[in-house]
Amino acid sequence: MTGRAKRKPKSTQSGSGNREVKKARPDESKAVPLSEVGSDLREQMVQLYKLQMPEDLYHFWDFCKGLCPDNPRDALMDTLGLKLVGPFDILAEAHKSSQNPQPNFHLHWRYFYDPPELQTILQGCGDSQHHMGYYRDTPDSLPSFVGENEARKGCTIMQLGDNVFAAVHLYLLRKRKERGSQKAAGEALGSLEAKLRGRAESLGFSLEQKTKGMKQRDKKVVTKTFHGAGIVVPVDKNDVGYRELPETDAGLKRICKAIAEARNDEERVKAFGPLQEMVTFVQFANDECDYGMGYELGIDLFCYGSHYFYKVIRQLLPMAYNLLKRNVFGEILEAHLSSRSHDNLDQLSAQ
Repeated sequence: MTGRAKRKPKSTQSGSGNREVKKARPDESKAVPLSEVGSDLREQMVQLYKLQMPEDLYHFWDFCKGLCPDNPRDALMDTLGLKLVGPFDILAEAHKSSQNPQPNFHLHWRYFYDPPELQTILQGCGDSQHHMGYYRDTPDSLPSFVGENEARKGCTIMQLGDNVFAAVHLYLLRKRKERGSQKAAGEALGSLEAKLRGRAESLGFSLEQKTKGMKQRDKKVVTKTFHGAGIVVPVDKNDVGYRELPETDAGLKRICKAIAEARNDEERVKAFGPLQEMVTFVQFANDECDYGMGYELGIDLFCYGSHYFYKVIRQLLPMAYNLLKRNVFGEILEAHLSSRSHDNLDQLSAQ
């Protein structure tokens, strides 16, 4: 196995730099006014999701209530084909009339390739299972950015700004370009864009796809992983915290393919050999506090998607999350692997 030269120069991976994850949005250092959402709903959100929500979520809810007071969750359906889901279901108090007596919010609108770091907030095209969500580097930090994925096409996560106003605005611009000369659609999109831009600017939210805070995060990313959004782990001044896997991404994908597509059990056991060797390397890395290695391998196997890797993922990722003190992500992972599916994503409907 050949090493992969992915480690950043030490100058960009100082210990203090990687411990600044909680300040994921320097652009928002200016005080953002609180939205009209009350404290009771905010507390319920944290209780149900075990995650703190950013203020842009609440402001976007207020914005959609202004567009469609009777049904804010569908305020963007006619123009953009987007439905507000996930935490917006709590704001709509839909959880109080759930058909499912025991909804698991770790799984609520959690698509097949969503890593624990991604939390769905907008549902798009059903055919491709397009959706957008907040991506957090740690459970106790605010989101680093809004990510976009199409679960029927694969695990890739695209970055769409650091708040939901930016994500929807970027999606709107893309839709307008796709629709071209359709006059009626163009007028509707133009009107929505003006309202969206006006509200975002009045509140001080950036509409950029890549904000200063996101660029600063890029310097802390130790490896992109298969999903492309990257992972962040603390790396100290002695370069302790992450070490490269002994395989390139392409090499690891070849190993995964050989395992997933093996013709029989004997062939599959043989194909598992190189992966088991990497798991041993991860154990050594964990002993020496390079927790990012097991984190990377676990995320890559999760992103590959085959059920043949679930046992190894359970060996790697909960341990990595525990060592990194990101235990909520471990809980989300366990729940997801136990019922991972492209279907039955709405935890509030009858299961």
